[in-house]
Amino acid sequence: MLDAGFFRRWLTAAAAAVDREAERLTELDSPIGDADHGSNLQRGFAAVVTTLDQEAPATPGAVLVLAGRQLISTVGGASGPLYGTLLRRTGKALGEAAEVSEQDFADALKESVEAVGRLGGAAVGDKTMLDALVPAVDALAESFTAAAAAAEKGAESTVPLQARKGRASYLGERSIGHQDPGATSSALIVTALAEAAGGSASGGDHE
Repeated sequence: MLDAGFFRRWLTAAAAAVDREAERLTELDSPIGDADHGSNLQRGFAAVVTTLDQEAPATPGAVLVLAGRQLISTVGGASGPLYGTLLRRTGKALGEAAEVSEQDFADALKESVEAVGRLGGAAVGDKTMLDALVPAVDALAESFTAAAAAAEKGAESTVPLQARKGRASYLGERSIGHQDPGATSSALIVTALAEAAGGSASGGDHE
């Protein structure tokens, strides 16, 4: 069973991963976006960790709702509302239970990823965060480690794609050959989930 402490560990690990990879995320965003993906998420997740320390929510749902709200209010661009919606919806789906099963979490996250797809009007293959998140939630039924590996593979699969959504879509064919920064940050966050669960799932140690 997963308690509030588990979700705080996840978000703390995600903040550390984003902080570590912020420069790389911004480099990926430079040719096809606003060159601010790394710095925006770095600021947002740092604020999440600070808020969780101050307020110490007692349930998994409360942790995720608070984190989602913080991302929406702190992060500019599209990534804040999308990641914020993902966490908030997942938290609301988990309700007020003091502990949730891995299956409950997997189901809630899957619903939330589908909601984010509707919000952005995007699907797998459009070169967005969904290219990492959809395979990750599908693999979550197997294990957190499998989800991390699927997210990493999904992020890498965006390189040959032409962007059909978001700012990168304005570039048309020039978006081909670049890894999507949103899919890359999604893979980092899912890998942090595996770390929080005790899995060493970083097939993506980007030395």
